Amino acid sequence: MYILDFLLLVLGAFLVSRLVRKRTPGPVPPGPRGLPLVGSVLDIPLTYQWYHFSNWSQRWGDIMSFSMFGQSYVVLNSAKHAVDMLEKKSAIYSSRPRIPIGGDMIGWKDSMILQAGGHKMRETRKLLGLVMASTKRVERFHYLVEEETKQFLLDLKSRNGTLVREIQKLAGSIITMIAYGYKSTGDDDVIIKTVDKAMEDFAIIFAPGAFLADVFPILTCVPSWFPGGAWKRKIPEYARTFHDTVELPYRWVKEQMAAGTALPSFTSTLLEGNVDPGREHLVKMAATSLYTGGADTTVSSITSFFLAMSCFPEVQRKAQAELDAVIGSDRMPTIADRERLPYLNAVVLELLRWIPVTPMGFPHQLTEDDVHAGYFIPKGTLVMVNIWNLLHDPQRYADPMTFNPDRFIATAEKEAERDPRDFAFGFGRRRCPGIFFAEASIFAACSMSLHLYTISKAVDEEGNIIEPNTEGSETLICHPLPFECTIAVRSDKAQTLLDSLESESAQV
Repeated sequence: MYILDFLLLVLGAFLVSRLVRKRTPGPVPPGPRGLPLVGSVLDIPLTYQWYHFSNWSQRWGDIMSFSMFGQSYVVLNSAKHAVDMLEKKSAIYSSRPRIPIGGDMIGWKDSMILQAGGHKMRETRKLLGLVMASTKRVERFHYLVEEETKQFLLDLKSRNGTLVREIQKLAGSIITMIAYGYKSTGDDDVIIKTVDKAMEDFAIIFAPGAFLADVFPILTCVPSWFPGGAWKRKIPEYARTFHDTVELPYRWVKEQMAAGTALPSFTSTLLEGNVDPGREHLVKMAATSLYTGGADTTVSSITSFFLAMSCFPEVQRKAQAELDAVIGSDRMPTIADRERLPYLNAVVLELLRWIPVTPMGFPHQLTEDDVHAGYFIPKGTLVMVNIWNLLHDPQRYADPMTFNPDRFIATAEKEAERDPRDFAFGFGRRRCPGIFFAEASIFAACSMSLHLYTISKAVDEEGNIIEPNTEGSETLICHPLPFECTIAVRSDKAQTLLDSLESESAQV
């Protein structure tokens, strides 16, 4: 009876909305008509939406709309609309939707990615800006990034197959040192494993269609024993993992500060002196946003690097030739060498473009009615940018499915193609604040790995090459699908450098 009452309520609201519909200053953007009540819910796939919307743009154009269960959506398939709306009118396009399950029940609502626009979001971004707002501010962490990357390289010397766990350890160890001054204790590190689990949960929790209660919040009142309420039994575990992700490293910093042994970090610096509870909560959630926002996204890009080097050996050879010419064989490259290594820098840019980390970004919510390009977009609309489509537009990027760093190097015959950083890190007030840190971390992993190792496709027991799949995953944060590769020290001189790194590590 409860469900029947709810459905009647939805039907009544729909009929009333049809009767009282007000005149609008223009049509809504074109798109599928959908069905009564449910809208286009049957037209939208739950996976690889960026491909679907890219195909839709051939019919509906670069700005299109649809609705699901009364919620209006606009999808932008062009850079011009994305910039004109989300950047030039960022004052009204920078909020986030309320997500009852992941945000309210599990706790992600106070992390920066879900904060609605306003004072809290501005203050969080201001705190993160103290660490990451410019290349200059990130420079203080270059040494840390390089030292952790060297340890990663030492672990690679006897490692083939899949590398995801090693890359997770690298990204996690760097970001925990910056956020908390915390040094990972190895494979069984509780804090690193907790955050990795939280990011795995994140991909599930915020997957399109994960919870019907996100569409109909009244369903959050349904008890877990009620038919259809089984989903609620998983929520406490998700919530505990997120709680531990926030609290475990934070408590560790507080204990270190009390003992006078805390290393300088984002959290310890901001907690010095008298800090009121409101400020303390803001610092805690900003540190969590720094960690969760930086770890998994960097893992995606570095994993894409190993996949690309396996599949495009000519790119690898060209990058190594540049390293040999500029750096030589007597030392390791550093992040400070980046400007002298234009091709390697182009490799980093192509990684951001080839398999974008967030192919659909995260929805922006409009806080006021707007008219754009002659179309009426009502307050409350969720606006999404098809970042994958922007980065694979053949009008902007020649042969976009091919990994080709040369596209970003200007010559006498051609201009460089559009910098993917214009799109890959989001738009307007929601643009990722960690762009400079991400670039430094990815560059260090790419340049230092190629200086020592040759990366190639794996072979099976019979010596046959195993062709990797270059498709990205279907998740909100996109990773290369699982693949194997072979890693070998590239020369005797590289082995000498590797031996030197091992000696230095043993002395620490």
